Amino acid sequence: MSFALDVNLLLYASDASSPFHQPARAFLDRLAEGPEIAYLFWPVISGYLRIATHPAVFATPLSPEEAMANMDELLSLPHVQAPGEGERFWPRFREVSKEAGARGNLVPDAHVVALMRENGVRTIWTHDRDYRRFDGVEVRDPFG
Repeated sequence: MSFALDVNLLLYASDASSPFHQPARAFLDRLAEGPEIAYLFWPVISGYLRIATHPAVFATPLSPEEAMANMDELLSLPHVQAPGEGERFWPRFREVSKEAGARGNLVPDAHVVALMRENGVRTIWTHDRDYRRFDGVEVRDPFG
């Protein structure tokens, strides 16, 4: 079985002030044990780096070095993959965007869903309900 991770789980795990901090940390600890293939797509990685280091979002933002080290730790696991956009990405992105009526804040989610389809991934772990708007995506919430 394989799955994708959404940025919110990574952010909760890094934000000690979040009520979801401890369950997110526990979830990532279980992920680290494997053996399921976890997809950490580049929009998720860059979103994490952008938000976790932003002083207007985190009461105590991470330094760029801390945020990069967190990504290094995950990406070093043998069962974590970080593929990028391939030849089939643009048609998939257009299809996904049209299906969900993606605009505004839904565009980054459409990007992740298009990457999921391109890589044959159906499941995403997230606390974001917007992913339910996309056909064929199994949304799993580790907090509920």
